[in-house]
Amino acid sequence: MELISSDTQDIEFMRLAIAEARKAELLDEVPIGAVVVRDGEVIAAAYNRRETDADPAGHAEFLAMKQASNNLGVWRLSGCTVYVTLEPCIMCAGLMHQARIDRCVFGAFDPKAGALGSLYQVNADERLNHVFEVTPGVCEEDCASLLQTFFREKRKRNKARKVAARAEEANEPAAAINE
Repeated sequence: MELISSDTQDIEFMRLAIAEARKAELLDEVPIGAVVVRDGEVIAAAYNRRETDADPAGHAEFLAMKQASNNLGVWRLSGCTVYVTLEPCIMCAGLMHQARIDRCVFGAFDPKAGALGSLYQVNADERLNHVFEVTPGVCEEDCASLLQTFFREKRKRNKARKVAARAEEANEPAAAINE
């Protein structure tokens, strides 16, 4: 039996999280995906659904952990690793703490809201009753590129809508205003 290195496994599971993120992108959601793994097996997978479900807690990793708990029939996710394409926010890092996960592996850093290294280190706060391991930057370029492309295209669409709205107000073709 060939042993698979943890680095190789991390990349494999992050690729699955990226595939989940692409599902979010198809719904015009911020493309973030997550999978929960236990004993080398995916037990849950989810993608961002905040806009679709009008749910402020509709983050990929939050939904994946809820699904994992439902699938396992327990709220404690001991022995589980959460793979997510973007560094978790404080809400999701807090849920990881509450669920007692063993480890979180994330792709891109989130300098504006990241709670597992960028702004906070919820995973290592010894004042809390549980600490967990974090492995940052797995498939970082792929994860970051997915987000950058999404927001660049979204800005282009928003700009085109504004130009069209101004043209309609002025009763001119949009192309004439854009020149």
